[in-house]
Amino acid sequence: MATANTFLGSASGRLLEASIPFRFFASAVFFHVLAWLALAWAAPAIVDFVGGLGWTLAGVHLLTLGVLVMTALGASLQLLPVATRQPVMSRRWPYELLWSLYVLGVLGVVVGMALWLPAALWLGALSVTLALLLYLWLLGSNLRGAKGMPLVVVHGWAATLSLLMLLASALSLAGLYSGIILIERSTAIGLHVTFAAYGFMGLLVMGFSYILVPMFALAENPAPAWSNSSLGLALLAIAVALLVLMGLVPPILFRVAIVAAAASFLIHVTLMELALRSGMRRHLGSSFVLVRLGWACLTASFALALALEMETGVRHAAVLFGILLIGGLVTLLLGVLSRIVPFLAAMHAGAGMRRPPTPSNMTAQRPQDIHLYCHSAALTLLLAGVFLDNVWLLRGGTVAGSAGAVAYAVSFLHTWRRMTQMLAKKVLSVPSKSA
Repeated sequence: MATANTFLGSASGRLLEASIPFRFFASAVFFHVLAWLALAWAAPAIVDFVGGLGWTLAGVHLLTLGVLVMTALGASLQLLPVATRQPVMSRRWPYELLWSLYVLGVLGVVVGMALWLPAALWLGALSVTLALLLYLWLLGSNLRGAKGMPLVVVHGWAATLSLLMLLASALSLAGLYSGIILIERSTAIGLHVTFAAYGFMGLLVMGFSYILVPMFALAENPAPAWSNSSLGLALLAIAVALLVLMGLVPPILFRVAIVAAAASFLIHVTLMELALRSGMRRHLGSSFVLVRLGWACLTASFALALALEMETGVRHAAVLFGILLIGGLVTLLLGVLSRIVPFLAAMHAGAGMRRPPTPSNMTAQRPQDIHLYCHSAALTLLLAGVFLDNVWLLRGGTVAGSAGAVAYAVSFLHTWRRMTQMLAKKVLSVPSKSA
């Protein structure tokens, strides 16, 4: 298939050192467990959450910064050079600095939120900002030198601009608790949600899906006319939302942005489903059950966003929207990550081998299946608990999510151990061969 061949051709020459992407992924897995534990502690307060410092906000940002953005950093830094057929500038530096700054920043933000420490929150936000500015430089350098895959490159540039808006709104919101006002609070919140979830993460996930889904399914690339239409609608939605939030056009046009974004996403999901159904590899296991569940949650989030904008009076609509939006993105990325990790592990372990291992040889399927059941139950119980205002359902959901996160961590550790064992055997075999 064209996509797989393009992506895999001589990819081993464009790999970072294995410890670089895997430290980002390991951090995301660790923060995933912490996020569910934080939400379990905050369960009684979830239904009435309207913002403000505390464990609920800390749990949310463990998911957004700790899982979503951390995964996006590791995946894009490694997969984009492979996809765009250009060498990485370095196998280690400055990725280690980026990771250190970002991890320290996430910890500062989360501790500041959980324990009501505005100074820690502000310092953490500054560290996250420095890390993401460094990431923007690395991403921009890669996009400027990209060869091929223009659809992915445009998604990448749009995500880059969205990240700048995300950083500005995030610094403004963090500064409010220290008396530093950069942007009015309601405007900053609107910019933050729009450009964090739908702008940066949404565009980045959609762009990489055009590479990864056809590759994993062994399918052809989607039709350019439809994929370009999806991109055009997404850019229109982001542009209109920005104009509304900045007060440059009437607020009612925000509904146009929501409808355009929903249409863009539905076209994208339809293209991905066509690729999955027409590909040579039909059975993709629990990972793509998670992907489809994430698509369903994100689709529902658009409907609830429109209901919120039209003030239809849906019970606890804002909290349900947050669960569908953040839960959908986390579910989608965990599904993709459960494919990316064994894939990269097999590439690193098999470099130079006559018969390299397959990704399935690097995968622990049972923990992944357990995670699927627990994660699905968690989302269901959280939605039901909020809608019915039932704290016991919320506690059950967070416990199920915590159990699923631990199972996911076991699966990740299995893959990491398999890869390091194979790499160690290759190192030990070199002296014997030269002798």
